Amino acid sequence: MALGFLIALEFAARRYGLPGPITNQVREVIFAPKSGGLLYAAMALMMVVLTWRQRFIAAAAAIGVDVAFLAVRWAIDYKVTDGHSFGNGALWVMLGCAVIAVTRRTGRERVLLLKGVGLGLLLVAGRKTGDTWLLITSKTRPAVLDQYVATADHALGNPSWLVGRIVTATGPIGFNFLDTVYGQLAVAAVIAALYQLRNVAVERRFPRHHLVRTFLVIGLLGPAFYMIYPVVGPVFAYGTGTDHWAPVSLWAEEMPSSARWAVANLWPQTPPPINAPHHMPFDEITPRNCMPSLHTAWATAIFIHSRKGPRILRYAGTFWLIATLTATLGFGYHYGADLIAGVVFTLTIEAALRSHDRGWDRSGIRLVAYGATVFAALLVSYRHLPLEMAEHPWVSGPLLILAMTSVIYGYVRTTALWEPSPAPARQPEPQPELI
Repeated sequence: MALGFLIALEFAARRYGLPGPITNQVREVIFAPKSGGLLYAAMALMMVVLTWRQRFIAAAAAIGVDVAFLAVRWAIDYKVTDGHSFGNGALWVMLGCAVIAVTRRTGRERVLLLKGVGLGLLLVAGRKTGDTWLLITSKTRPAVLDQYVATADHALGNPSWLVGRIVTATGPIGFNFLDTVYGQLAVAAVIAALYQLRNVAVERRFPRHHLVRTFLVIGLLGPAFYMIYPVVGPVFAYGTGTDHWAPVSLWAEEMPSSARWAVANLWPQTPPPINAPHHMPFDEITPRNCMPSLHTAWATAIFIHSRKGPRILRYAGTFWLIATLTATLGFGYHYGADLIAGVVFTLTIEAALRSHDRGWDRSGIRLVAYGATVFAALLVSYRHLPLEMAEHPWVSGPLLILAMTSVIYGYVRTTALWEPSPAPARQPEPQPELI
């Protein structure tokens, strides 16, 4: 299914003259990868199936390959202008482990090693698939619905404008700190997943449910709603786009200015006026990737799966969720309404995956159906009732928060019932000789 999806996406990208996810991944076997950190994180995920000795050998081999690539690039005077100068070694090691699994392993050991390789490559493929999806949304959705979401966001007090002013006031230090957290979300997910999968090498099997599954399903289903509900975000629709952060960003990318497509230069100083919203045209470069907020969805998934870890992991999951929410709003990439939809989206997917693992029953079906209904109601209300929501914020705002909270409560209450009951403590046997 994954291979068929990638092939279909490759053909779809080719129709618009763009390289697809398979092409981009194959290029990174030789050329500089877009994210070397992600490739090493994927290799770390693969290594959960290896013994400690095999892990050290794999890590040394990856570093050795990268050093060789650096030497060759230096010798031919090849300048890396886009991406990272490391990461090829990690990809080579993953592909090498796949070859070893096919040629040198049999039975359960072959299946386990191939599952490890597949898990690592799926994480990388998910990133490539997301990049292609974003390009397709910008090409196929010339009109965006930002005015509808911005109007509905008055019910929440325009949080993106408020947090945007706070982040702007923190200057380069605050922005680049949040930008680092925001950009390394996949690495944070790998850290949490490594804890969940820490016993795979010993038990020789994967747990029934873990974070990577939720992470990948969110990335697979989320972009479909980008096509249904295209939104570019307040910094683009009501600001100067990437130009706003270019003076303070340490890793600013060269992108054409989108300022001329904006309604006005209002973000983050002046909230937009309450008027009847309309579709608005936008450029064919900026991704329509706001509704729902997948960064919020992924950070929520990390938070959920970190709850059963040690204290430091729980603190890290909480920190990543708060920092990601601050960045998504403060950078102007999302409206408050996107974040609410992202939380409901994640809880519904997580409930569906856990219900599938344990067997569908009435409680699981009811929770998933309720989450899906609330998510659909949010999208419909943002599209068809934004003006009414903006004109009655003291009613519609609490209702939005209540809808999200009800899904959170339903998830916590239902999943608590799914947890196995602790075994009763054994009563000590009577010892007559002590009487």
